[in-house]
Amino acid sequence: MTIYEAIKALVNYAQNKGLIEKEDCVYAINSVCQALGLDTYEDCAVKSDDLEEILAAILDWACENGLCENSVVYRDLFDTKIMGILTPRPSDIIRKFNELYEESPKAATDYYYAISKASDYIRAYRIKNDVKWITVTDYGDIDITINLSKPEKDPKAIAAALKMKQSSYPKCLLCKENEGYMGRINHPARQNHRIIPTTLAGEEFFMQYSPYVYYNEHCIVFNGEHIPMVINKAAFQKLLDFVERFPHYFIGSNADLPIVGGSILTHEHFQGGHYEFAMAKAPVETKVTFKGYEDVDAGIVKWPMSVIRIASDKKERLVDLADKVLGTWRSYTDEEAFIYAETDGEPHNTITPIARMREGKFELDLVLRNNITTEECPLGFYHPHPEYHHIKKENIGLIEVMGLAVLPSRLKEEISVLADAMVNERDITADERIAKHADWAAKIMQENDITADNCTDILKAEIGKVFTAILEQCGVYERNETGKAQFIRFIESV
Repeated sequence: MTIYEAIKALVNYAQNKGLIEKEDCVYAINSVCQALGLDTYEDCAVKSDDLEEILAAILDWACENGLCENSVVYRDLFDTKIMGILTPRPSDIIRKFNELYEESPKAATDYYYAISKASDYIRAYRIKNDVKWITVTDYGDIDITINLSKPEKDPKAIAAALKMKQSSYPKCLLCKENEGYMGRINHPARQNHRIIPTTLAGEEFFMQYSPYVYYNEHCIVFNGEHIPMVINKAAFQKLLDFVERFPHYFIGSNADLPIVGGSILTHEHFQGGHYEFAMAKAPVETKVTFKGYEDVDAGIVKWPMSVIRIASDKKERLVDLADKVLGTWRSYTDEEAFIYAETDGEPHNTITPIARMREGKFELDLVLRNNITTEECPLGFYHPHPEYHHIKKENIGLIEVMGLAVLPSRLKEEISVLADAMVNERDITADERIAKHADWAAKIMQENDITADNCTDILKAEIGKVFTAILEQCGVYERNETGKAQFIRFIESV
């Protein structure tokens, strides 16, 4: 594909996807030519409508002509600049979104999600390479994913980033100032990024989609101000305000303490989307009543973690009860259950909340979290324990709490190498890539008749079991009669 064919194909793609109108095409061609340093253009036939192929041709030409370094970080910066030229202005997208919202909230988000993919802000062709499967458990069907869509930095870009002057603009990856930002080696380009304003509990918030899409319409809703994450009464109000405005979406918040919190605790934000997780499908197994809130449906959810579900058609009642549960939990200690509100002045108790609409009622799941550490578990006691670190040792955040494992990308290669070693009975400890899996693999081989046809499927099923066991470890109350009694004791204290 020549550079002129690639430019023509890209502009045709933009028109077909609704990024530009027919009348914009000549202007768009000239704008792309300008970005490529071309002062001439030759009209030609279009041979492709595949965005990945078109952008690859443009990037290859740019690299050959000294406009771009030929590595993934630099290529991402350059093609985002090109796509930014073709992405509608923020005011145009907001106006269209609001017009469609009058038709229905779903029509508005359908449009916005389509634009986010068409503009290549969501790189759909990378997401399709993610590894996904389902593990059947006693708690329902758990989603397992190995996410490969977030590119790893190459050594050249890492070296360049170390030499760069540190910048505080934008303050973080969630700030509204990212919209249209050109990016740099240590901060992704966002010229094709557009955000939708909304108001939650009287504060200015914005909605965007995650560029890495762990699940359908994975959105992020962030405060217009760069302020820290905090779980409090206002947070519950904001979550319920959001699902009232977008009843087809759920929304939740990571906890506000290290270990059990999310990766960005410095900027208040929530995560939502159009997806039903296993936890949302899980039933209430023990109904409870909170004194003074007899009008609110409540119960303990059948889930590996410790979850209280409350529901009401009155939003304010849920906010008040959730705040009461949170306030009690913050200061709650039960030594028998190894729950300490604080040690040496460090607070440990918080909540991961998730909101949704169900059959016309507001519903909140309150997941009790505790971030205490021990000598045996220095990364956190209610956290993946060391025996499972060969699969995952990262934090268990909101998405995983709800039943979707986001596993490290290294596992894709490791599963393949491990399966080959198991089938051919090679020494697993001799290969540094998979040596950490040796004990686990030996146990699997002992319990299963391993063949070339079934090994990978067995490994995937066993990974699902490990993730379920990790969720049980993250639950502050054990899934047995003693744990249930301790859980009820807390509920009675509320």
